[in-house]
Amino acid sequence: MASSIVNKFPMTREGFEHMQAELEKLKKEKPSIIQAISDARDQGDLSENAEYHAARERLGFIEGRIMELENKISHAEVIEMKSLSGDSVMFGATVTLSMLSDDGREAEYIYKIVGEYEADVSKQLISTSSPLGSALIGKKVGEYVEVVVPSGEKLYKVVRIEFK
Repeated sequence: MASSIVNKFPMTREGFEHMQAELEKLKKEKPSIIQAISDARDQGDLSENAEYHAARERLGFIEGRIMELENKISHAEVIEMKSLSGDSVMFGATVTLSMLSDDGREAEYIYKIVGEYEADVSKQLISTSSPLGSALIGKKVGEYVEVVVPSGEKLYKVVRIEFK
């Protein structure tokens, strides 16, 4: 008998709750989309009914996203940030980095290290599996990290590590 190994992945409480909220929102939206499809069918010829085709497309997206979110939620291992501590970068750490820019000025960046399903660079959330995130894992304050990015190599210095 074959056994399957279910891989859990780390996720912050905030990321988990955000995913659950999106799932609930989609589940609430689904009946109105199904009703819109039914209403469009009642109008007759579907070949030129844009509302019908848009509703079918939206329903397909919603059903796929619901399945994806349910799968991710079922495999998430929520890590409580207040239980983490240490002097090296790991999942859940908020890391302050400095980097010398091309014009010689020092720039500071702050990132939180999270799981890949909640990463969002626009919110300063980087994945443990991203080039920068994986390079930072295990580093301590004062250490340097060199990362190859599309625009070339970047050298960062770890300035602060916090768990909040």
